Amino acid sequence: MKLIQKIGLGIFLLALLLFNALLFMGQYELTEEELESTIKQEHVEVLRQELKPMLGKTYSSSFAFANEFNQYLDNYNEEQQRSQQWDRVIWVDYAFVLTKVASQGFVQHNKLLLLFLTIVLGTVGALMNILPKHRKEPAGVRNNGVMFSSNKSRGVVGIVLGIYLIGIYVLLYWYPEFIVNWTLLVDPLSQILAGGPASQWFFYGTLYTLAILVMGVRMFRKYRGNKYQLLRTSSVMFFQLSFAFLIPEILVLLNNPWQDLKNIWPLDYDFYFEYSIESMLASGSVGLFMLIWGTLLALVGVPVFTYFYGKRWYCSWVCGCGGLAETAGDPYRHLSDKSLKAWQIERWMVHSILVIIVVVTAMTIANYFTEFALLEQYTNTLHQWYGFLIGAAFAGVVGVGFYPLMGNRVWCRYGCPLAAYIGIVQRFKSRFRITTNGGQCISCGNCSTYCEMGIDVRWYAQRGQNVVRASCVGCGICASVCPRGVLKLENGPEQGRITDIPFLTGNHSTKVLS
Repeated sequence: MKLIQKIGLGIFLLALLLFNALLFMGQYELTEEELESTIKQEHVEVLRQELKPMLGKTYSSSFAFANEFNQYLDNYNEEQQRSQQWDRVIWVDYAFVLTKVASQGFVQHNKLLLLFLTIVLGTVGALMNILPKHRKEPAGVRNNGVMFSSNKSRGVVGIVLGIYLIGIYVLLYWYPEFIVNWTLLVDPLSQILAGGPASQWFFYGTLYTLAILVMGVRMFRKYRGNKYQLLRTSSVMFFQLSFAFLIPEILVLLNNPWQDLKNIWPLDYDFYFEYSIESMLASGSVGLFMLIWGTLLALVGVPVFTYFYGKRWYCSWVCGCGGLAETAGDPYRHLSDKSLKAWQIERWMVHSILVIIVVVTAMTIANYFTEFALLEQYTNTLHQWYGFLIGAAFAGVVGVGFYPLMGNRVWCRYGCPLAAYIGIVQRFKSRFRITTNGGQCISCGNCSTYCEMGIDVRWYAQRGQNVVRASCVGCGICASVCPRGVLKLENGPEQGRITDIPFLTGNHSTKVLS
């Protein structure tokens, strides 16, 4: 079995090496015909003149082509801005689509072969490494040396992996023209599902879904004796594959707006932005259903489901962010900060972000019905800054890139406005709690060690106090790793759910509040 694992790891690393090398392969040459067929008609004449030195010229990499294109376009836009000719400025970012249409050579002509050699073989290698790993281990997990792993305990491997993930997210969000060759790999799949070539977001969705599915298999092996964990893992795999990946792309194929039907405002922060509403309303009955469905889910579904099942119904069973955290991020769950200071920062940050997006959304809706009489074009500026700082930098770059550094729920703890919203309902009006049997607790610390949300579960268990925290996502790992069965996830009557017990932390006396 060890040999199979090593072979699998070798296959995965070779596939990963080729995957990264693809970024520097191929040739790029833009023709006048390709330019005219790709960009908007009103920009054709301008770009034909500005990009004249590039037309017919061969470039050895996407970096060389995109850098020169951006330089020409930036020079043109700066000139128009200096002369105050704002109507002539080209605000559309054509770098990705033109780099992709200009692609030639080995990668362009061998998409299926390279897809097999990178993503398919990489998946096979990962499964070969994962499947035998937990074959002789008992169901569940214990303090089994994970603290000494260079990958799983902020060692060199973990730091390198974190930097690599951060780099991918930076390219994805702000420099997609440099990863054109990666998107070419999934063009055949995009043609089948959406009826067109792949964008960087289709590529991202493919890898995101694949990561959850592959690492979901790992969860099946690791927790094979725990029915709750098996069902929970199956649920996040199902919702990611169907609701977040397949259904939205099929909607596009049918000329309807792309919409993840399980993504809920305020996590889906741009749901009520002008362009989203207009896109849905322009799509007839399907778009109107999406608007009504999303509104009912946020205003009715969230409080009702949270009352009966707690935060776990969404954060641990449905959410795509939570799905990636629970599968691909599971090896790093023990890295979450359990300190009181981290808890204080968490509460201020996550609730502040919730307040910000509520205010921004309210202003957006008010503007929509008053023809932008409130703040006018500055509303778009607010949208852009929120999307940049929270939607991209926090949720993507930090949220996933910091898995090996700060644990797998960085975004969920400190940034997700939906987690804050559901957490408030769970804390004050829900039947969910984790009950404890203090008489059986041996203070081994497994529960606190593996709590991804930074909760010191052992403190509650030692006192026989129910765990009722706004941040708890009900993943149930604390109960899975407890050797004495001290912890149990329950949905019971509200009466007796919360017992405020004073406790001392350092020189400060406080109570469990959230």
